[in-house]
Parts: sequence; C-alpha cells; structure tokens
Amino acid sequence: MGDIDFQAMEFAYEQHADQAASAPAQHPVVIVGAGPVGLTTALDLARQGVRVVVLDDDYRLSTGSRAICFSKRTLEIWDRLGVGQRMIDKGVSWNVGKVFFREQEVWRFDLLPEPGHRRPAFINLQQYYAEGYLYEQARQEPNIHLRWKNKVAGVTHTDDGVTIAIDTPEGSYTLQAAWLIACDGARSPVRKLIGQESHGRIFRDRFLIADVKMTAEFPTERWFWFDPPFHPNQSVLLHRQPDNVWRIDFQLGWNADPVEAVKPENVLPRIRALLGPDAQFELEWVSVYTFACERMDKFRHGRVVFAGDSAHRVSPFGARGANSGVQDAENLAWKLKLVLAGHAPETLIDSYSAEREYAADENILNSSRATDFITPKSDISRSFRNAVLNLAKTHPFARSLVNSGRLSLPATYVHSPLNTADTDAFVGRMTPGAVALDAPVTVHGESAWWLAQLDGDFVLALFCDKALPDGGTQAALQALRSAPVPVKVVLVAGAGCDVSGLSADLPVVTDSEGCLAKRYDARDGTAYLIRPDQHIAARWRALNAEAVASAVKRATGHA
Repeated sequence: MGDIDFQAMEFAYEQHADQAASAPAQHPVVIVGAGPVGLTTALDLARQGVRVVVLDDDYRLSTGSRAICFSKRTLEIWDRLGVGQRMIDKGVSWNVGKVFFREQEVWRFDLLPEPGHRRPAFINLQQYYAEGYLYEQARQEPNIHLRWKNKVAGVTHTDDGVTIAIDTPEGSYTLQAAWLIACDGARSPVRKLIGQESHGRIFRDRFLIADVKMTAEFPTERWFWFDPPFHPNQSVLLHRQPDNVWRIDFQLGWNADPVEAVKPENVLPRIRALLGPDAQFELEWVSVYTFACERMDKFRHGRVVFAGDSAHRVSPFGARGANSGVQDAENLAWKLKLVLAGHAPETLIDSYSAEREYAADENILNSSRATDFITPKSDISRSFRNAVLNLAKTHPFARSLVNSGRLSLPATYVHSPLNTADTDAFVGRMTPGAVALDAPVTVHGESAWWLAQLDGDFVLALFCDKALPDGGTQAALQALRSAPVPVKVVLVAGAGCDVSGLSADLPVVTDSEGCLAKRYDARDGTAYLIRPDQHIAARWRALNAEAVASAVKRATGHA
C-alpha cells in the first residue's frame, strides 16, 4: 500500500452535540491547533486518561514540507506516544553534517558518535507526514475529539476555567474548559484574544526554500555552504527528505523581492547553479521566509497555557522550533494530568512556564548567535566569520566557533524548583533537570531499550550489582508504588546479578553491556528518580525511601 497523500486530505466539518446544548458543555482540556504540538499534547494527555477537545479553524494538514528536521529527543517522546517507529520508517535518518566555505570543506561533525542509542540524532521528514501520523494516532484515541472548521473567536477567564466562544460554518457556540492550551502558531489568535504579545528580534534577511524532487547520489548528510561559488556572498543549506525530495535553502538578502524570488524563472537558475546545468529535477514547493527570535513574557495566563510557536519562535537554523514545541507538550501534559486529578497543586503549572521559558531563552540565544554568524551585518562581522571558517580547516579550536546552526538538544532544567539537589557526588550528564539518556538493556532475555521502560509515570531506577534489596527495602518500595502519585520501581541488575530471590512483581532490566550504569555513573545501590517526562528529578548513592517520597512531593509541586 502506498503512502497516504496527507496534503490532499481534507476533513469534513461535523456538528457536535455541544453546539445544541442548552448550557456550555464542560471539558477538562481544550487544545487550539491541530499541528505537531497540539496533536502531541492531545495524545500525551489522552494516553494518561484525560479527555481532550482539539479545535482547528482549518480543514487540512500543513501545506508544503515546512519543518522537516526532528531530533532524537522528539523521536523518543513520540516513541512513548506510539508513533516514533512510523516516523523513523518514513524519515531519512542522519547524524553527520558538513560545513563548506567557498569551494572547500572546512568541518565535518557527527552528532551521535557513540553507539548504544535507539534513535539517530535527527530524521528529516516533511511536516505533513509528521502531522498525518500524529493525526491517525489521535483518531484512534477515544479520549480525543477533533473538531475541524472550529475557530476560536473569544476567550474569557472564569473563577475555575475558561469560557471559549467558537465560530463554525453552522453558527457559534460556547464551551467551558478547566484549561485551554494554545498551540495555534506564531500568529496565535488566542494570544491576541487575551491581549498578549511576543517580544524579541526580527532578522532583516530573506531565505528561499525550494523542495526539489530528484534522484541524486549525495550522502544522507546536512551540507551547509558559506559564500559558495554557485551563490556568492550568501549561504546555502542542502538536506535530503523522503520520496527523493531535497530541501535547498538559499539566503537572498533583505532587499530581495519575495514575489519575484518564488517565480520559476528565478528559482530554477539558482538550483541549476548548485546541481549543474544537466541536472534533472522537479520543483515541488517553494516559499520565501523571514524569521524572528521572540517569545511571550509568560507562557501561563490563568488557565490559558501557550505551547510551541504561539509561545516562542526562533529562526530555522538548528531545528529548534518544532522540536522545542514537542518538548513543551511533554513537559505540560503530565503536570496537567496530576493537577486535574487533584494530586498536585495548580501551581505545578507554573513550573511548566519556568522550565519552558528557560528552554525558550536557551533556544533563542543559540538561534540568534547562529543567525548572526550566517548573516553578518557588518564588514567586521563578516571578516571575523570568514577568518574563523578559514582557520577551521586546520585548527580544531576554530571549529567550535563555526555556527551554521547549533542543532537542537533538550534543555537541562538546572534551576527548576522541581529538582532535588544532589547530596552525593556524581559525574557525568545525568544531573537533576537533565533528560534521561537511553541505553540498550535486556528484559526477560530479550533485547530492549531503557527509555521504553519509562512509560509516563515517575520511575525509581535502583541499580544492583551485588546487594539485592532486602525484605524491608522491598516493603518500602511497595509503599512507593501504591502512593497517591505512584512510583514505578525498576531494578537495574548488572550482568552477573542473581535476581531470582526478588519479588515477582518488581520489574527487572539487565544492564548486560554496562552501558546504562556508565551513562548514569551508577554503582551498587545507586538510585535515580525520573519524572514522567523522562527528566531526572533526584539521585542518591544509597536508597532511602523517605528521601524518595520527599523528592516526589517536590517534583509534583508540593515543596
């Protein structure tokens, strides 16, 4: 069976019983926007038992490839939501990038040089495929109701939620939501309706996106040129997508006419200059864009929460836009679920704002630096950049200064109020606030992956190489499992550890290669508390059930 043509797919407007109700229907969560961020948020909440209504004023998925570069972390989130493998199967996986200055390669980098990871550093996949797969997964969830051609026309705060006025082809109606999540894009109508703005910096430059269909022998790598002979004094980016489609970005300069730039008679010569005069290709999609680095001052306003481009926007260099939005969704969903269930105070949602505003600032800083390097605005800046590129050919120190877009990595919430600070000495990256690293493990004799054992709950990973938990410890662990906010306990056994005497209901994974212990700087007795969004909440060299319970309280906003 061939691929579904998601760009041609149209969704019929359907009247819902809510529209004929005598009083506004009540819903726990309403999400505005059925793009990658809105659908990811809906899936995450639905799989945790939260009913969600998704409103979209359109009746189609995205047009054109748009966001194409999805990171390892995004794929790990989508794995948990049941769509990761489908993205991988269709997408083009890559780890290697090359930077060229004029005619010479000056730097080659590998974003995932070590083995033992389930997912690649990135895949390239047209946004309409990503949205399509998320849509098809959402359609299977009974807790998700998608409503097309439903345009939000008004938002009013109430004492315990939000009143939402909605326009449809058959008239208007009103909903009541305990929480409204705005995932409605950079121009966010919801943001305007509540009188909020984004603030930041608009970059005075224009870029041409050309999606070209062709058969080419180029390797599956990210290629970036500064001042190439086929496009002098500007930059060019080349990426492969599925279906023999190649993304080419041409820097045009601020004075370029966006209407003229997209005409085939102006686009085709640029492509032929890159590919050669005899290249055979078809032009599939073309667009001119400018960009900004900006964000809202606060991502939470009462019971209205903003995620994705509605909350923050960056330049496309570094693949930080859609990936950051998907991480917004994961950060928010588990917190909102606990608040709705009465297991966490409403102030837990403030930690969403704090953590994701910090991540947005990190993305904006990296994105702004990349844009300044790629598009220098003075002769001095250009001379510095060109000197760095020349030195990078032979001097490793200069390569750290080359910036064709620092590629997306998940933020470490260093100062999060949900972290429990270390009281023991550790080395490595797995500090409180960091996202958990994956590693190969064995489960019931079968090869598996560590992150697949973290299924949306709090998880206590207890590393045992020699000394197994005694009866008293196992009882304390049982109490954690049955707490109001349950903690799933997973024993991580060394390759030579005999676990035959353990309780049958205690999950065990075997760290058969020792990779997990190495990445977590773990030894016998080390314990890690991992949040539902797979960020580290706390860690200890020796298990103390009371300390774990206290860390769970802090991580759920009770501290």
